[in-house]
Amino acid sequence: MLSDPTGPSHYCFTPLASYIADTPEAMMLACVGGKTSPVTMAMYKQFGDAFRHELRTRATTLAQLDVVHSRADEDNIKTFFCESQKFRLNGVAKPFWSDSALADPDWFFTPESLHIIHKKFWDHDAQWLILAVGESEIDFRFSILQPTTGYRHFHKGISKLKQVTGHCHRDIQQLIIAVCADAAPPGVIVAVRALLHFHYLLQLPRINDNDIRHISAALDKFHANKDAIISAGLMQSIMPSIRSSGVTGQWSADVTEHAQITEIKNPARSSNNNNYDPQICRHLDHTDKCNRFELATSLLDRKQSTEELEGVGEFADKDDETNSDVDDTPAGLPSRSQRPGQPHSITNYFVIANMLQQMEMGSVPVPLCTFVVGRTAFHLAYEPSIRSVTLDEVVVKFGLPDLRPAMADFLHREVTHGNCVYPIGGPRRARHNTELLFDKVQVWFKICLQETEFHDIHGIHPAQTLNCAPPSNPWTLGHYDNVIIQTSAEHLWPASGLSGAFFLHSL
Repeated sequence: MLSDPTGPSHYCFTPLASYIADTPEAMMLACVGGKTSPVTMAMYKQFGDAFRHELRTRATTLAQLDVVHSRADEDNIKTFFCESQKFRLNGVAKPFWSDSALADPDWFFTPESLHIIHKKFWDHDAQWLILAVGESEIDFRFSILQPTTGYRHFHKGISKLKQVTGHCHRDIQQLIIAVCADAAPPGVIVAVRALLHFHYLLQLPRINDNDIRHISAALDKFHANKDAIISAGLMQSIMPSIRSSGVTGQWSADVTEHAQITEIKNPARSSNNNNYDPQICRHLDHTDKCNRFELATSLLDRKQSTEELEGVGEFADKDDETNSDVDDTPAGLPSRSQRPGQPHSITNYFVIANMLQQMEMGSVPVPLCTFVVGRTAFHLAYEPSIRSVTLDEVVVKFGLPDLRPAMADFLHREVTHGNCVYPIGGPRRARHNTELLFDKVQVWFKICLQETEFHDIHGIHPAQTLNCAPPSNPWTLGHYDNVIIQTSAEHLWPASGLSGAFFLHSL
């Protein structure tokens, strides 16, 4: 009983909006037996059907349990279990949700991205491709991929990986289709690619009716090409769940799964391997006190940073939501903050670039090493990798025979067209011996790029580092990261795909 603001008391019931669980846990809580869907009436032989089966509603399960109770006494466990199996139930006499009028398993068991998407990918999609391509071949193809800063490099392949984490699942998903494209049968590639497209669309932060149509189309494409592979899953129930409960990203077991490491494994490693329980509790108590102190100090730092930003105008409202391993920004810029629980402080190069532009001439070094173009922020280290080198030496060192005419064309376009977007590439108009107004240049081997989220321009992605190093040990041919740049103002990514884009090595 709870009283409302005017005084009368009311019976109040907390609705069960979502129960985050993996498939085995969901089957147990829904009171169904193994190899049976917890949200529909389908069994394992029907998991590959291209349509959604009848819902396993609250009323259906409770009605089946009433029949079981009428035939057997629940105290007689063996007989009760045998009668339950006739309805593909697991023998639970009274589910925990039976007394809650608003709890229905086909509603509150929402899709959970860690298991439904990433774990399923590794258990099924990746294993299909490993079998289709061959262990040795797929391991070789992954091993020769160029390492990329911020992503795991599988130098021994993926077929023998043990205890694969969700982060590792995501890294493999980004590469596996391109790695296996010409080695697996076309039907397998099309089916797995359709499933991956289905998984990526499910992770959209906002989903409308048009997005649901695209999600359904991706799943239909998989079913149309599943001749050689069958997916054991609950994917037909995902779209109705999105309509009723929202996007899948909000129902994630990442936090609870990770809690096993932070709350159990890490404290246990700090013990003397005796009397685990009291030592883990003491460790958690000390950690909680440190977190409280960290929270208090971070709130104070946040307040001071906000006060410093108040004089910057419209740029004071932007959040600092990114992470970078480079910290060479001008002193006095409140661009870094650390929230409780975050292992590293985060840097927002959009805020830094806007603040630098607002400062008086002479108060900051020029040229600015942090600037913004559209929805991308660029950041160069204050100290270049090569402080002074002639243009001809750069041509030889990096193997760029057309560098001089390219720079001449660029400067000519800047003078002619001003600050506008124009295509990169094509024939060079300038000659190879064109005279420039300078002979020496500065060279950076790394540049940090930071972008906003596609669906929310106020959300900032972590900064990524692009490498462009000349040949040296162990990179005898240099270390270059590839990027795709949109160079045509008539095209808008991602609707235009790769139209109007240009693929090149970063420099």
